[in-house]
Amino acid sequence: MRAILLVNPKATTTSERARDVLVRALRSEVDLSVRYTRRRGHATALAREAAVEGVDLVVTLGGDGTVNEVVNGLMTATSAVGEAPTAERLPALATVPGGSTNVFARALGLPKEWPEAASMLLEGLRLGRHRTIGLGRADDRYFTFCAGFGLDAAVIHRVEEARRRGRVSSPGLYFRAFTAQFMFGAERRHPAIQLEQPGEAAEGDLASAIVQNTAPWTYVGDREANPNPEASFDLGLDVMAFRQLGVASTTRTVTQFLSSTPNPHGRQVLRLHDVAEFTLVASRPQAFQLDGDYLGEREKVRFTSVPAALRVIC
Repeated sequence: MRAILLVNPKATTTSERARDVLVRALRSEVDLSVRYTRRRGHATALAREAAVEGVDLVVTLGGDGTVNEVVNGLMTATSAVGEAPTAERLPALATVPGGSTNVFARALGLPKEWPEAASMLLEGLRLGRHRTIGLGRADDRYFTFCAGFGLDAAVIHRVEEARRRGRVSSPGLYFRAFTAQFMFGAERRHPAIQLEQPGEAAEGDLASAIVQNTAPWTYVGDREANPNPEASFDLGLDVMAFRQLGVASTTRTVTQFLSSTPNPHGRQVLRLHDVAEFTLVASRPQAFQLDGDYLGEREKVRFTSVPAALRVIC
């Protein structure tokens, strides 16, 4: 089996020695080459090349951003005869968690720490264990576990700016960013989003929207955050939108999706389950994120579910 390991050298929870251990372990199972990402978007190009070359397996060592780039590289590759990608034609994906949160890997049931996760993946390779998962697509970009339009994306933007100034990613940093955006952002005072589905009446005056391809949406330390607890890699997309961002109602909703038995509900909550296609349209630009990476502002994003898109080792 030909495999390529794509390493984000800035991965926050692994060292050079740990990477060497992983490389030796993988080489005991597969014919492995190693590539290091050098810039944003580099993993996409490397994964696309691997798919075109007919590599059997792509392994990532990094966080959710690295996984997202690799998935986009695989899903936009074509074969030598110009065929569109299918799960059977594409390389399988294995992800070793190396970031600060690793939502995708943990949603697949992998351990949070990379040595245990790597051991589980090696066992999966020996046994031929894999599953085929669906993905989400926002316009022309794929995502594995979540997207955000409005408040949560603006919070991620604040966190990314703080990290560029040298701050360490932590639940406390996210809480401070959320508090600042909630209090001073425009989302709370002027809801501007409309959700449109084919053949359905539009839902308007929404303040913010969270889209999930699986559950959980994210983790707060070891605690799952589940705005859409029924979301699944095996179904369409789930949506939870805030109609208003009042202090009392928002606090209640956040408490609900942080509960051990999450079921967000209330007059200010809109939830949709297993949706194949919808569009979010805003009357002014909204912050936008995919898989925890801030991608700027948009006024319109079309979301589609892509079933049975990719094989993953787990």
